[in-house]
Amino acid sequence: MTERKLNPKVDAFLSKAKNWQEEFENLRKIVLDCDLTEEFKWMHPCYTFEDKNIVLIHGFKEYCALLFHKGALLKDEKGILIQQTENVQSARQIRFTNVQQIIDMEEILKAYIYEAIEVEKSGLEVEFKKNTEYIVPEEFQMKLDEMPELKTAFEELTPGRQRAYLLYFAAPKQSKTRVSRVEKYIPQILDGKGLKD
Repeated sequence: MTERKLNPKVDAFLSKAKNWQEEFENLRKIVLDCDLTEEFKWMHPCYTFEDKNIVLIHGFKEYCALLFHKGALLKDEKGILIQQTENVQSARQIRFTNVQQIIDMEEILKAYIYEAIEVEKSGLEVEFKKNTEYIVPEEFQMKLDEMPELKTAFEELTPGRQRAYLLYFAAPKQSKTRVSRVEKYIPQILDGKGLKD
């Protein structure tokens, strides 16, 4: 690992990590051995090839992971890629609960990283589901029908923002909770803002 490849923001992130520090360090070394550029995006170490995101290192309470941005396009010959949630369409993770797992898998991880670089070089893209394939909860549809300005504002949002609202509104089992969520976010939609803006 040469010094020129190290990003000071990642150094700071690693020095402050309360959990998974040794695991992060090992993952960092493996990724940098694959000649990727180290950056810091979304508050995590992110590794790119020709300014395209390839992998990200992140940690959770139960595990840390190497996230492949276009993991859905990898062959996954070892069957180790995990879809974080059912709504994640492109990214896939390889999860770890201790440093020895990372050490034991070094060659496999490098093979997956090199495959991810080849996917990026080839220009392949993940085909995302269209927002029309997501269910519009009845409670939200009623508001869209009642308020033409809400319908217009919602349609002007980016597809990602639309999808986030649809998933958030549809998640509760009880109708009253769905109604409450819709009511709470009407002003934000009218202001052209996403769920997390």
